[in-house]
Amino acid sequence: MITIRPSNQRGGGDYGWLNTRHTFSFDQYYDPKWMGFRSLRVINEDVVVPSQGFPMHPHRDMEIITYVLDGALQHNDSMGNGSTIRPGDGQRMSAGSGVRHSEANFSKSQPVHLLQIWIMPEKRGIEPSYAQKSFPVEEKQGKLRLIASSDAKDGSVKINQDAKLYVSLLEPGQEVQHELTKDRHAWVQVAKGAIELNGKKLNQGDGAAVSDEAKLTLKGTATAEILLFDLA
Repeated sequence: MITIRPSNQRGGGDYGWLNTRHTFSFDQYYDPKWMGFRSLRVINEDVVVPSQGFPMHPHRDMEIITYVLDGALQHNDSMGNGSTIRPGDGQRMSAGSGVRHSEANFSKSQPVHLLQIWIMPEKRGIEPSYAQKSFPVEEKQGKLRLIASSDAKDGSVKINQDAKLYVSLLEPGQEVQHELTKDRHAWVQVAKGAIELNGKKLNQGDGAAVSDEAKLTLKGTATAEILLFDLA
């Protein structure tokens, strides 16, 4: 079963410094039909204007992944980490027992386009931690590249949940396949472009919840960047 979450039905809004779209209920946007999917709790598509950002604020008991599509985002946190997140990076902050962080666009001319992803951890109160790694384009072109997992397989960043996050870049006509083992589920998010998922059309910003499907075939219909979550 595949349930499509259309881009134009997401929540969010334009706040001047931030244009945001919420796939699931978040902040002032509430839709009881879309509270998350399995352990996946938040997918926010954010565009932050130059010289603006999210000031220092707290989190706890959440695996937070920031996936940059265009531009660069400056990260700082109360653990002492300071880094620049760029397109192609896999970045994860485990908020655990509590952490504060900020995310800013330091460019004076270029907006930053990103996905903010929250995954509920397997247990509460873990020690906060941070990880970031760059994944080259050639590892994702026409392939599903694992960038986050519970066991850090294939050089992915480790997350504290039984979940896997894959990324793929597809040109028109290119396709990748992913098998779902019994009792596993998937969420597909189209970050850029357009694809067909088992024959169903998905455009930029669309998502799809997948259950009771043994195999997923993702085919590019326009130059596309996709995220695939394999979830318990």
